Amino acid sequence: MEHAAYVYTGGLSEEAVEERLRSGDHGVLGLADGDDAYAVPLSYHYDGDAFLLRVSDHDGHSEKRGFIEATETATFVCYGATDSGSWSVQIRGPLREWQGDADEERINEWFPAFRLFDEAIENVGFTLYELQMEAVVGRETIE
Repeated sequence: MEHAAYVYTGGLSEEAVEERLRSGDHGVLGLADGDDAYAVPLSYHYDGDAFLLRVSDHDGHSEKRGFIEATETATFVCYGATDSGSWSVQIRGPLREWQGDADEERINEWFPAFRLFDEAIENVGFTLYELQMEAVVGRETIE
């Protein structure tokens, strides 16, 4: 690819990764069941210790839950882009139902408003999952 446009990227420092994760709240979760892949945009909360994902289901049914149960190592990517550059953080590890305790008020502080897609709110339930941060890699555009 002799004439392909490109930019250089470099690794983010631990401090920069921490800042990006703390300041963001959305990304994409990648899951797999054998040869079948599934990716879904989700809201997250990161407090420096735990990386939590809010996962919805509708009337007790969710394709996401099936993939979560089948996935040994999940991957979550959050990212941003502007005219001057871009960055991404990739987190990999097992995904388990969170065993902590938080009331509705706290969860509303941690996560942005949930976006409904033609569902009645009374038919939507939520579970918090914790992604164990076994591997974290951040990259950004450099000049």
